Amino acid sequence: VAALLGGLAAASRAGEVLVAVAANFAAPMARLAEGFTAASGHTLKTSAGSTGKFYSQILAGAPFEVLLAADDETPRKLIQQGLAVAGSNFSYAVGQLVLWSAQPGLVDDQGAVLASGKFSKLAIANPKLAPYGRAALEVLKARGLSDALGPKLVTAESIAQAYQFVATGNAELGFVALSQVAVPGKPVVGSFWRVPNKLHGEIRQDAVLLQPGASSAAAAALLAYLKSAPARAVIQAYGYGL
Repeated sequence: VAALLGGLAAASRAGEVLVAVAANFAAPMARLAEGFTAASGHTLKTSAGSTGKFYSQILAGAPFEVLLAADDETPRKLIQQGLAVAGSNFSYAVGQLVLWSAQPGLVDDQGAVLASGKFSKLAIANPKLAPYGRAALEVLKARGLSDALGPKLVTAESIAQAYQFVATGNAELGFVALSQVAVPGKPVVGSFWRVPNKLHGEIRQDAVLLQPGASSAAAAALLAYLKSAPARAVIQAYGYGL
């Protein structure tokens, strides 16, 4: 009886967290959600998309309680604008950009395919909305290919859509996140080049507690869980730095 009452009490305290998740982190977040629920009893309701679009939605009053952004700038801006809780932001992951093709052997380990002329379309996430898209443009600039490849760029709304463009063959190549192509426990499809970090700015991804979640024990528990050893192990398994 005591155990049953304890379980009922725990269930009554369990809550649901509304989380906006950067598209590149959707797969790791699904795995983390399972561990979080098992550890806390709380559940997550997640939406995945571009950080820029989430920023606009939050400005418009969207009731998200936690934002897992693809950059560190957006959480800072939300705090400055009074839309997020001061001091709650922290870096949960450092992103890894890759050049990927669904075709085996097309992408070499130096990214030389970019200058080869062996493709007609290169997919990137919208650089105005997605930090991975901005990083992709920095890589092209660093390689001196901005002008040559400009006509071949296909701009996606998010990095998830950029991945879909390549996966469906609408673009032979695309700049996406390592977590999208090197999924733990699954074989890699196609070929990819892990872009050296020196070719673009660091993709530091920050989490922040938004004002709708300021008094939510479940939201606070999620942010704490992201800093835990089990969560960090999952994040690293998907190719992110810490």
